[in-house]
Amino acid sequence: MTSPTIRFAAIGLNHNHIYGQTRAVLDAGGELVSFYAVEDDLAADYAKAFPQARRVADQREILEDASIQLVVSATIPDVRAATAIAVMRHGKDVMVDKPGVITLDELAAVRKVQAETGRIFSVCFSERFENRATEKASQLVAAGAIGRVVQTMGMGPHALRNNPRPDWFFERKRYGGILCDIAAHQCDQFLHFTGSTRAEVVASHIGNFGNPETPELEDFGEVLLRGNGGTGFIRVDWFTPKGLGVWGDGRLTILGTEGYIELRKYVDIAGRPGGDHLFLVDGKGTQHMDCKAEVLPYGPRLIQDILNRTETAMPQAHCFLATELALKAEALATRVGGVA
Repeated sequence: MTSPTIRFAAIGLNHNHIYGQTRAVLDAGGELVSFYAVEDDLAADYAKAFPQARRVADQREILEDASIQLVVSATIPDVRAATAIAVMRHGKDVMVDKPGVITLDELAAVRKVQAETGRIFSVCFSERFENRATEKASQLVAAGAIGRVVQTMGMGPHALRNNPRPDWFFERKRYGGILCDIAAHQCDQFLHFTGSTRAEVVASHIGNFGNPETPELEDFGEVLLRGNGGTGFIRVDWFTPKGLGVWGDGRLTILGTEGYIELRKYVDIAGRPGGDHLFLVDGKGTQHMDCKAEVLPYGPRLIQDILNRTETAMPQAHCFLATELALKAEALATRVGGVA
């Protein structure tokens, strides 16, 4: 017997994360129906990757199609909140790229509409949901492999010039700032692994140290978090050297009372090929785990949540709190060094 599935569409293709978002739902059995994009070049690339999807001339065609249950969106960050609100008000669930919103006012508006409509507002935190080493770490932590989690330390370095960047990428009012943007991933992982349901920003810093030609770009940021389940430190930047060979050496260290886990998500600089590397250190010794075969549960769980009105992929409160922490870290940040 075929499992029930959903029909979904895409609105806004402005970040390449839309491909991972789409595949997460497709791989779980979702049916991609249509997509909307203003930009012809972005639409052409998406249509080539997903020829089953029909391009529509007006996003209202998607919003008013009662057969579509989910919309995935990676539109420009400063219009993501408005897009999500429109989707939910049309009776559909929505999965947006991070940052889900870029201001606290937008977050309040999205929260209000989500509560009124009962629809799912999900931010695709790809550094957890689309990374197999992070999924393995979730299993190990849940099984007590490192005891009680005390702290997470998340590093999110990125390469600035690994692909062409549109003008909006360098406008702070459009992308939201480095902590609002990249550090949303690490805020999500901090809450997830410490089990925190309440948290606050203790301190945060931002700066532009290496890109004076684009003064609104923040190329460095750091955050100290305190939650009711542990503490967290975050560092994000745009300084990945060309010699690394990948867009960033994303890392996560999870400290527990009986050991620790370190994830090298995209590259092992010691020489092992590929990504998805997990290192476990406990009372028995040290071990390396290749996590390429791990199954990613976010897509299947989200489909079941849509069908059953549950919250197994990510609790709604968690989604909002992770977003709120990133926004507050950005709003409270002290600028350090570099371009004024």
